[in-house]
Amino acid sequence: MMGKLRSLLAELVAEPEQQQDDLALDLAVAVLLVEMARADHQLDDAEEREIRAQLENAFGLTRDAAATLVGRAHDLVEDAVSLHEFTRVVHDGMDYAEKQRVIEMLWQVALTDRNLDKYEDYLVGKLGELLYVSRGDVIRLKNRVMEGLVARDG
Repeated sequence: MMGKLRSLLAELVAEPEQQQDDLALDLAVAVLLVEMARADHQLDDAEEREIRAQLENAFGLTRDAAATLVGRAHDLVEDAVSLHEFTRVVHDGMDYAEKQRVIEMLWQVALTDRNLDKYEDYLVGKLGELLYVSRGDVIRLKNRVMEGLVARDG
């Protein structure tokens, strides 16, 4: 009886670790982008479109594949206790330049509505820390995105 109990407990403990290891890099990034869009408690269609566009561009996805990925990301965000499992996958699976690109993607989503909410600003900073991207680079990327939006809006 104790052997069965130990075996069951070992499986339960190993299962979340296995799920983390199996989490795809594109899905982990999608989760972070979805969480960014939710940070200001107002998820709108423009942010959803921006998330899909960012994923299509970053991972070479089709529109349908990006939409499916975003749907899966929404499901994971709803059930997530923290973002650490997702940032760990990104940190382990990307080099510094790729992580900077993720931070830039986060800024793109946060600034889609041309308004930076304090929760969005905090979340990008926190995710930058978890991904070991320097604060200076996080700010530089924010400024680059803002300049790009100003140029685009003319």
